[in-house]
Amino acid sequence: MAEVSAADLTESAPDSLDLANAESLPGDNDAPLDTDFENVYQSSPGDDRGQDDTSFSNWGAGGNTRFEDSDQSIESQLTEAVTLRQHLLDQLQMDVTDPVDRMIGVHLIDMLDVSGYLVGDLNDLSETLACDIGRVEATLAKMQKMEPAGVFARSLRECLALQLSEQNRLDPAIERLLDNLDLLGKRQFAELRKICGVDEEDFMEMIAEIKALNPRPAATFDDNAAEPIIPDVLMRAQPDGTWLVELNSDTLPRVLVNTRYFTNVSERVRTKEEREYLSNQYQTANWLVKSLHQRATTILKVAAEIVRQQDAFFRKGVQHMKPLTLRHIAEVIEMHESTVSRVTSNKYIVTPRGTYELKYFFTASIGGADGEAHSAEAVRYRIKVLIDAENASKILSDDTIVDMLRGDGIDIARRTVAKYRESMRIPSSVQRRREKAAQR
Repeated sequence: MAEVSAADLTESAPDSLDLANAESLPGDNDAPLDTDFENVYQSSPGDDRGQDDTSFSNWGAGGNTRFEDSDQSIESQLTEAVTLRQHLLDQLQMDVTDPVDRMIGVHLIDMLDVSGYLVGDLNDLSETLACDIGRVEATLAKMQKMEPAGVFARSLRECLALQLSEQNRLDPAIERLLDNLDLLGKRQFAELRKICGVDEEDFMEMIAEIKALNPRPAATFDDNAAEPIIPDVLMRAQPDGTWLVELNSDTLPRVLVNTRYFTNVSERVRTKEEREYLSNQYQTANWLVKSLHQRATTILKVAAEIVRQQDAFFRKGVQHMKPLTLRHIAEVIEMHESTVSRVTSNKYIVTPRGTYELKYFFTASIGGADGEAHSAEAVRYRIKVLIDAENASKILSDDTIVDMLRGDGIDIARRTVAKYRESMRIPSSVQRRREKAAQR
């Protein structure tokens, strides 16, 4: 008998399961969500003979289909070029703790072009999120301090000014030079030097500084940052005022178990070993069916609960964002917190107020030794207090800070302490020791 694999038993299916209704899912049968299914079933493979093809459940993740029940997923073993968007989202998670500002920040990141410049109207964003324009501008000012320096600028002048400010070189003379970049382009140096009010030597140094800057701060990043995001979940208002949450059928794989093919092959088996092999492949294919269906169910239930919890945000605007934790969602839908964490990563939902990654509806938190969660903002503040109170003769290392925080019941890694410290522009222990020694 020719060798048959589980892949041979699956093929594209013209129809898919209807998963639009989050409360009534086909094949749910009150089974625990996000569980692994055994490859051995009570029914005999021969019992399925004569039946039509069995439809698989459907599941997708923005075009990136993957199994996430294992921490050792294929994706975790691959290396990809970091995109500008992901680079900035990582900083947003670290630097911006307020949920309102973070949601605004996500939109601002999506308004960048491939060079790192902000395109679009802030007033339009203010209307989309139903928040004050001043809040949007204040958040933009925070985002403009991110790396690479110069990103989120709205003009070449602002881009160069942001980079000079980062270098602490944005003095009045060089600002006047930036105000007259057209003269620099025309090489009208004499007129430009007169406007800046500096001598020849200082003027040449200023020109050299300008030339050393990067007019396209995002040029080193993967251009894929500009590619549109394909949402995994769709949300829209219904006539009765409620929300409809459904999976995006365009991202769902349509597969089925070809039981007719299995039956035909089964009739040709000649030995016990061949029958056992074929049975194992058939069970593996059915396991894939159940796994995909279960994952689709999980994504939809998590997304539906997030929409329920953040109803005020969708109806009234970003000012009404509700503090939300993974644990809260997990308890409501009776899943493990780690499952909710995996489901909300790299899964996007399109809403009347924009497209978001599911994880951005949650407030960052740090686990505690007592089981209680501590907000990232509170932990960041605690780190600052410890460093501000340190003795000049006994500078606190990051490892020491970790021990002190754990003594307070805050379970945190050293690299997280380092990231929080750097986000607050606090130098390392070595640099602080040198600075305080110089002040003596």
